[in-house]
Amino acid sequence: MAADGRDGKKINVDPKLLELLACPLTKGPLTWDPERGELISRVAKLAYPVRDGIPIMLPSEARTLSVEDVLTPPRLSGPS
Repeated sequence: MAADGRDGKKINVDPKLLELLACPLTKGPLTWDPERGELISRVAKLAYPVRDGIPIMLPSEARTLSVEDVLTPPRLSGPS
């Protein structure tokens, strides 16, 4: 998996790591959004950023999903 690093280069996220991660608030599953480089918790309506290949699993760092993000058909993929 790749996300944009701060320098604009693609960075890889270890798929095994993504399989182990859960939302810290709901303990539910996360899905990977490769377009934004975020881990999505639909239940918590939060998007956790991945910076330099490291998931930032702090609710204070997460982006709140908009109504459009929640209602749009999933374009997300799980770990592959």
